[in-house]
Amino acid sequence: MIEQIFKNILTVVYEQTGFAFVLAVLFMFFYLYAKEHGWRVALKKWWQFFCSSYKFRRMLIFAFYLAMLLFRTLFNRDMWKNPLSDLMGGWGLYNANRELTTESFENVILFIPVIVLIYWNFLEEIFKEKFTFATMAIKSILIALTFSLGIELFQLFFRVGTFQLSDLCYNTLGGLIGGFIYWGGYKVAHRNKKEKEDNIS
Repeated sequence: MIEQIFKNILTVVYEQTGFAFVLAVLFMFFYLYAKEHGWRVALKKWWQFFCSSYKFRRMLIFAFYLAMLLFRTLFNRDMWKNPLSDLMGGWGLYNANRELTTESFENVILFIPVIVLIYWNFLEEIFKEKFTFATMAIKSILIALTFSLGIELFQLFFRVGTFQLSDLCYNTLGGLIGGFIYWGGYKVAHRNKKEKEDNIS
């Protein structure tokens, strides 16, 4: 009984350590600024940027979703004895016990906002040349695949979750769909902007 109690306590502590560490590091950045300039100045500065800077609000949304994604995929996962136990699983709508699962859909949907938010915040940095459909599709695949591979390798090395090739495929597909969605919104927005400029001139 004592062994089980200690095991449960240590497991809970381990599962929360990653997210707690990241949150603590981010808080310390704010703490250092506040210590140098004062808490009132730091909070006032944050609020001013939030109210006046569109880019600041976009980055806040991106950071919020990224934190949710990492908490869902890494920081709040159970430990696995063998992360490679289901390497080829997760492709279908049913798991090994023939139970209906939505994991494949979740992996696609989870990465759609990732690419949309990345392009929304870093479009000029990513596409230093012309923003074409072909380059958008290629970069969407590469970004989603790299991001998903990083998560899967983290799960593998730290034994939080299972490493599955299906996750890489579905996450990349979600990233590509996100790229298509952003492309469509980008074209509509720029067409309306151009029409307004033509009407004014």
